[in-house]
Amino acid sequence: MQTTTLDQPQRVSLSPQPLPLVAALVAAFIWTYWLVIPGLVAQWWNEDEYSHGFLIPLVSGYLVWTKRDEIKATAIRPTPWGLVVMAMALAVYVTGIVGADLFLQRVSAVVMITGGLLYVVGLPILRVVAFPLAFLLLMIPLPGIIFNSIAFPLQLFAAQIASTIMEACGVLVFREGNIMHLAAVSLDVEEACSGIRSLMSLTALGLLYAYITYSGWLLRVLLVLTIVPIAIAANVFRVTMTGLLAHFASVDTALGVFHTAGGWSVFLVAAALLLGVNRLLRFLVPEK
Repeated sequence: MQTTTLDQPQRVSLSPQPLPLVAALVAAFIWTYWLVIPGLVAQWWNEDEYSHGFLIPLVSGYLVWTKRDEIKATAIRPTPWGLVVMAMALAVYVTGIVGADLFLQRVSAVVMITGGLLYVVGLPILRVVAFPLAFLLLMIPLPGIIFNSIAFPLQLFAAQIASTIMEACGVLVFREGNIMHLAAVSLDVEEACSGIRSLMSLTALGLLYAYITYSGWLLRVLLVLTIVPIAIAANVFRVTMTGLLAHFASVDTALGVFHTAGGWSVFLVAAALLLGVNRLLRFLVPEK
């Protein structure tokens, strides 16, 4: 007499889509986006605030590789809903072409990959690689209107706070918008000095660091929320130090080596502050 054990539920695992179909989808993706990728890479190369874009696909690929055992143990459940997501991605792509909007064209590529995975292997595996896939969005430069709406207020804020700190240090400063007039020189907090570059890079670093460091969402969210204040504080430090060096040392010192190395100094200060906040969060909210 045979008995059936019902202690453990049986996992239903379907087969992925046929290999020729997958190859056709990959070929269609390359044919559709072959003009988008070179322009994206050129922007990474020519614009410093997006130079971290070269690392994003590599990091995303590495994160997927570290999850290879979990992916193998996850049920394959392809769903035709992936075709719906792919159609939405194609609609976004066409809208980007018609409106000459590179941002929409590039975002549609990530949405298309998402739809392709959903159609080929299904939602369970898509959940496993959700963060590495979403991380790819950080390689896409912001639209100019959004970039400028962020950069200019940061310029004004950095100039205002730096002027206040310098006045507290005994330096006479007259500020006009983002221009600080000192006795020896006038310092213009330009777009490159707004902190937008360090903010972009630090956002990618902070999200990655929060993801691999913490297992709970509470600490991840808390750390991510500190990224913007940290980047702003680091840039204010740079602008303030430039003004203090120009007043107490010399203009050549302030606008020479220190200004040249300022971008890296802002990022290093911000990274150090991020590590400090991480230690503080671990102390205040210890994980089990």
